[in-house]
Amino acid sequence: MPPYEKSMEMMPFKQRKCLATRKDEVCTIRSKFPNKLPVIVERYLREKKLPLLDKTKFLVPHELTLGQFLSLIRSKMALEASQALYLLISGKNVSCLSASMGEVYSQFRTLMASST
Repeated sequence: MPPYEKSMEMMPFKQRKCLATRKDEVCTIRSKFPNKLPVIVERYLREKKLPLLDKTKFLVPHELTLGQFLSLIRSKMALEASQALYLLISGKNVSCLSASMGEVYSQFRTLMASST
């Protein structure tokens, strides 16, 4: 992969795509898959030890809990039991692991859409 593509890949998703583009993508995805939620997962910029995921975009069902999603991400990263993994919403919020992805989306959707 050329250096330019690699550096673009390391940029946060919100810097790679403008707000209007992200909103358009969400509308398209939500119309094609009304029972799924688009989720972006990125490693914290200062994190050095956790492996990178092979993809950042996920489509998850509304009823999937945050705990189940965390388990899915852990398995994709092949983390050991001793390694900690935290999910932050918009880089600073933490939600209850028993909350469904639909509940989390409803609670934080305006914050997620507008923050840059």
